Amino acid sequence: MTCSHQLSLADKVAFLSRPGAYAHSVDAVTLRETHMSWVFLAGDRVYKLKKPVRFPYLDFSTLDRREAACRAEVALNRRLAPDVYVGVAPLTLSSSGPSIGGAGPIADWLVVMNRLDERWALEQVLRERRLDTSQLDRLVATLVRFYRRARPVFLSAGAHLSRWSENLTANRRVLLDPRFALPCALIQRVDRIQRRFVAEHRRMLEVRALRHRIVDGHGDLRPEHIWLNAEVRIIDCLEFNARLRAVDPFDEIAYLDLECERLGAAWAGRYIKTRVEHGLNEHLPAALFHFYRSYRAMLRARLAIAHLSEPAPRTPEKWPGRARAYLDIGARDAARLETLLRTPQGRSARGHRGGAQSSRREAARWGGFPACPARHRSPNGTLARCR
Repeated sequence: MTCSHQLSLADKVAFLSRPGAYAHSVDAVTLRETHMSWVFLAGDRVYKLKKPVRFPYLDFSTLDRREAACRAEVALNRRLAPDVYVGVAPLTLSSSGPSIGGAGPIADWLVVMNRLDERWALEQVLRERRLDTSQLDRLVATLVRFYRRARPVFLSAGAHLSRWSENLTANRRVLLDPRFALPCALIQRVDRIQRRFVAEHRRMLEVRALRHRIVDGHGDLRPEHIWLNAEVRIIDCLEFNARLRAVDPFDEIAYLDLECERLGAAWAGRYIKTRVEHGLNEHLPAALFHFYRSYRAMLRARLAIAHLSEPAPRTPEKWPGRARAYLDIGARDAARLETLLRTPQGRSARGHRGGAQSSRREAARWGGFPACPARHRSPNGTLARCR
């Protein structure tokens, strides 16, 4: 039994903001708020306190759920940053007050991390124009190794296509909300081109599922989550929703590519994409990559503008401009995609009814990193590790 009701979120934040709250030497605590957490930079450690929030895609509303999310965050992020995630610690409350790992009932749970040097975050390196190809080669090697070892997520072709329809609908619904005053004609045009691609080139998407290219990935592969120290480390995967981590590796690479472009380093995204293709022994169709990029841009626009629907949004002046920047990128990729759909190859795919057998022939033609054989399926038929 816990007594979390005796310690409010404000009390927890106030306590963790004090240098004296920590057993190790801390001169000052830097506090950062995210959409879902409070983050405390305390000396050479970082402590993350999850907010008791509930959204359609996550539920941190109870103490047990927050504990489970903390433990999942540590376990999943150790795949790409094993020496960063120290573990999970209880925030306890006794008659003498709150403490980290002390006596008394548990009031909440904390993720404990080793602090990384922010000078080596890829986002900072890009902004300061300090990036070179040797750093990217180490990042590519890390990503290729990760995707080769990632667990396949077994989806039928139909289920995979249904997810894409749901994704596009969710983007359209939020972005066209009149409260946000975003350019409706642009959003509708991008949505129309994306849906045309899904209708005319569904085989490309079906092949990704049939060849087990959908894996338990990172889910949020952005420059701010990548560190280029001597050892590449990638943090902050989406631990709270396995469905959001079920991705095509090249969907994630397209996401990283567009973020590099947004930060003024389009060359870096192209470099990563080309070398990951080589490392995974797979050349992705250009139309599919532009579809992924345009979708990710619209998703990022949606997530940015959705902050304004919160009761008390942080930095409300920031989000309309951020959303429009992503919309511009999404529109450019959609235009490239539309051009590709006009090519003879694109027109010949229209209305194709080849089904699974044709999709398997397409998969064989495109090759790629080895598919996971049937004997590696898990007992419930959903996830397995491909070694």
